[in-house]
Formats: sequence, C-alpha cells, structure tokens
Amino acid sequence: MQIVHFGHSCVLAETGSARLLIDPGSFSSGFEELSGLDAILVTHAHPDHLDTDRLPALLAANPGAELVVDAGSAGILGDVAHRVVRPGEQLEIAGAAVEVIGGDHAVIHPDIPMIPNNGYLIDGSVLHPGDSFPPPGRQLDALLLPTGAPWLKLSEAVDYLRAVAPAVAVPIHQAVLAMPEMYYDHFRNLGPRGTELVVAAHGDPLTV
Repeated sequence: MQIVHFGHSCVLAETGSARLLIDPGSFSSGFEELSGLDAILVTHAHPDHLDTDRLPALLAANPGAELVVDAGSAGILGDVAHRVVRPGEQLEIAGAAVEVIGGDHAVIHPDIPMIPNNGYLIDGSVLHPGDSFPPPGRQLDALLLPTGAPWLKLSEAVDYLRAVAPAVAVPIHQAVLAMPEMYYDHFRNLGPRGTELVVAAHGDPLTV
C-alpha cells in the first residue's frame, strides 16, 4: 500500500484498487489538489480532522467519492451527503476492505464531553486510529501513530506502539508540536523490537 501524509492527521491511502483520503483537517495542506478519490473517511468531528470550509471544494473535485463519517461528524455537515459508520462495521470501497474500529475519542479532560471516534483499518494491514488507541486485534503492516495532542502523553503513545508492534510505524498528528523530532527519537528508542519508524515527508508517496 502507498500512503501520502499531508500533515497532521491527513493521509491518502492507495491500495492498488482504491484511493482513500482520511481526515482532511484544518492543520493539513495539499489534499485540496487531489482528484480521483473513491472515498473520504473522517475519524471524528474536531476541525483538525474535518475542515468543513474546504470540504465542499474537495467533494466537488471528486464527484465519485463517498464521504464516510462517524456519528458525531454527521451533525456538523448540514446538507452535505454522507454515510455514517460505527465501530464493528465492515465496508467495501472500490475493492478495498475497510473495518471500522474504536468507539470514543480519548479523554482530553473530564469536563470536556466525549465524542465518537472511528479508527479505520484498511485491507487488514494499515490502521489510522484517529484520536484514540483502539486495539486492532491483529498484526499490522503499518500503524499511523498519533504523536502529540492535548489528549496524549508520550508514554501513552509509546505503550500503544509497543502493544500494536507493527512492522512500520508512521508518525502523524504532530502539528501541535514545536519539535516533533524529539518525539520520533523516543519512538525509535522505546518502540518494540522489529518495528521500523518511518517519518513520511509531507506530500511524498511512501510504500508501507
């Protein structure tokens, strides 16, 4: 599978049969120029994962793309056509298998209400977890690993990386950090044996 990281949580996954864009959010750039998408997948309703201002133009440039969202995002889309999916559902999109896992966004603070969060497992091998750490329940070729966020401690990311132990870990969700390379070094030093950490250059294809 080939992926392209457009910054923060936005990733294009090309399976060989499908072009799937995940989380076109406000902290990401470059995805606006994409065409030929089969689906746009949204993990949750926060603006760094779903930029409602840029979404209409993206959909207009990709008239064949289905917008697939969590239950929480559905409430902010207005009259934009979409499909709501929930953890436990299995999708088939242009020949690609997409399993929805997860359930809730990680806790930011007890006083902040919880919202839904979908993780998307593509062809059983590449996982975008959104803003939580859903266990995939299987060996992965690649994990898109959240790196820094108000809801996230470094130790939690390392523990998740160790628990999943993918062949490759690709850091995402790093836009809020002044020095993400420091976190990447911790992932390399503290990650499980056998996992390769690969930092994807912005906008460049990476095979995983």
